[in-house]
Amino acid sequence: MTVAACPGCVAGTPSAVAAAHRIAENDKAIHLALPQIRCAACIAGVEGVLARLPSVKAARVNLGAKRVRIVLSPGYDASAALQALNDAGFEAHELDATALRPAGDDTGRRLLARAAVAGFAMMNVMAVSVAVWSGAGDITREMFHWVSAAIALPALAFSAVPFFASASVALRAGRMNMDVPIALAILLAAATSLYETFAATGAHTWFDAALSLTFFLLVGRYLEHRARATARSAAAELTALELPRATRLTATGRETVDVSALMPDDRIALAAGARAPVDGIALGAVMVDRSALTGEADAVAVAAGGAICAGEVILGTPLTLRVTRRAEDSTLRRLAALVEVAETGKHRYSGIADRAARLYAPVVHGLAALAFVVWWALTGDLYHAIAVATATLIITCPCALALAIPAVTAAMTGRLFRAGVLLKSPTALERLAEIDTVLFDKTGTLTEGVARLPALDAEVASVAFALAQASDHPASRALAAALQGQMPADLRDLQEVPGEGVCGLWHGARVSLRRGQEGPELHLPDRSIPLPLSETPRAGAAEAVNALRGRGMEVAMVTGDTAQRAEALANTLGIATVHAAVRPEDKAGLARDMAARGKRVLMVGDGLNDTAALAGAHASLAPATALDAARVASDGVMLGGDLSAVADTLRLARRARSRIRQNLGLAAAYNAVAIPVAVMGFATPLMAAAVMSSSSILVVLNAVRR
Repeated sequence: MTVAACPGCVAGTPSAVAAAHRIAENDKAIHLALPQIRCAACIAGVEGVLARLPSVKAARVNLGAKRVRIVLSPGYDASAALQALNDAGFEAHELDATALRPAGDDTGRRLLARAAVAGFAMMNVMAVSVAVWSGAGDITREMFHWVSAAIALPALAFSAVPFFASASVALRAGRMNMDVPIALAILLAAATSLYETFAATGAHTWFDAALSLTFFLLVGRYLEHRARATARSAAAELTALELPRATRLTATGRETVDVSALMPDDRIALAAGARAPVDGIALGAVMVDRSALTGEADAVAVAAGGAICAGEVILGTPLTLRVTRRAEDSTLRRLAALVEVAETGKHRYSGIADRAARLYAPVVHGLAALAFVVWWALTGDLYHAIAVATATLIITCPCALALAIPAVTAAMTGRLFRAGVLLKSPTALERLAEIDTVLFDKTGTLTEGVARLPALDAEVASVAFALAQASDHPASRALAAALQGQMPADLRDLQEVPGEGVCGLWHGARVSLRRGQEGPELHLPDRSIPLPLSETPRAGAAEAVNALRGRGMEVAMVTGDTAQRAEALANTLGIATVHAAVRPEDKAGLARDMAARGKRVLMVGDGLNDTAALAGAHASLAPATALDAARVASDGVMLGGDLSAVADTLRLARRARSRIRQNLGLAAAYNAVAIPVAVMGFATPLMAAAVMSSSSILVVLNAVRR
């Protein structure tokens, strides 16, 4: 039996990660950086390329982090995936899994610098253009056109690089992305203006429009980048807690080493106030702050030999830590992997954005070409036709649609994590938003038990302790805690049967620990000894029930305990529906029966006997103290000990669903209004750039607002 003191540790057990990612034992997960991806079309393109490779079992793109996580079949490496992505025009680089730590905001700084150059050049060209607009003579007008070209062309060559580079890579690979029409629009404006300058036939040039277009697009992209950074993922927040170096204790003294070099059984020194860089065992008693992992503000006492998780802060006194896991297997890394699954998974609404992205290139370029032909035919004005086509190319960019879902998912998943709930399933938010019935397990979920033991002789106590240690039932854990310090008896053939208890052989005779009328009972060959258990409601249980009922949800309790004990607790908490004396195999059947009556059931449980119900319910949550099997089967883990997190989770899930619908509506409304306006010639390229950027920013701000 594995004992973990840290809720973060037990929430992120390797088995939970494996279940969430559907990785077989011999499969290999790698991360590739994709610095050039920008939109839903890029996501669909990357995943489509990887889906055709026999070496790739699964791939999931994280647009916010600009990387893809790939699960490879045994015997394969990243080379085929890298080659395929680069051949398709997606710049890809393999990432070191031990170095997935957020770097400085280089992207934001570069965008801001390019926007500053474009803005400065735009203002100077506009100042020069005043003379042209005020009716300057031919020679003066031509001179000012050349001055404008001298300012604008170098500025565009620097500032518009993000659009040109992205469009060039896409076109060389024979595909389209959202930067192709933007680059085309900038080139059209600049080329037409340069032609007018050389030919000296026109009264005006569009250098100021080309610079203004670039400036507003860069400002919009920068603001979008900053808004998305506000909603940075909980996975990024976890990896931000990682430390690059540690002080390792050796036979000759101390040495500073990279955290990635630490191996199990190494000793490291942690100062008071330091954060643990890896998981380990405390070689001394200490107080720790686990708020970064569990959301619980109170310090926790850890005895010598207790578990310390990466990311926890050592309080009061220095500590020597014996390393138990390497950095890549730490609690922080495993939790980050689970969160990323939830953030990057596909929603029911994702199909709308994916289909729109696939239609984007042919529809946009077809509309722009049609607008150009019609306006040139109607007016004979080539420049006006080009302006309409350019505005159409810009205004139809599907940035808002691409951001509608991932921005909400990242914001809400991160908000839930900070509230102490770790979602593991990519569709959990969507299913949690549909819940109308909450089914709570009783023992260990709604209650916490404390054993009230009679006087026991040493031999009997040792048998009871050995049996209690062999079981993960909450009552057994309470009994084991009460008997702490005893020497366990030497029992053979220990076996636990869900709902029945745990039994074994002691000196050849069968002994067992089973459920009795007042709690656990120890059954010896010659007698039975009651071991009473006093149950108290778990923190936040009453508040959670009241909040759920206040929102019109049905709340029920299911337990294998007696009806009398179950109804007494139900009356205390205000639960009207009680299903008592239910066998483990019948709990899943109860959830199915509720679903058959049209209920969307959230199962909240912690035991081995709850596993089937957790897996079969519409959605499920487990406390961090639950068995490993229950945590793996659930959609989310409550890292703190307060059950009020259940109500908070359902509230935030419904808010996420509402925000996704709002964002899809905003994106659809924007396109419904903007496209006809551009095609009918009512929007200049400059207006189109401002409106398109504003729609993207609006969608992201709606996702991150409280």
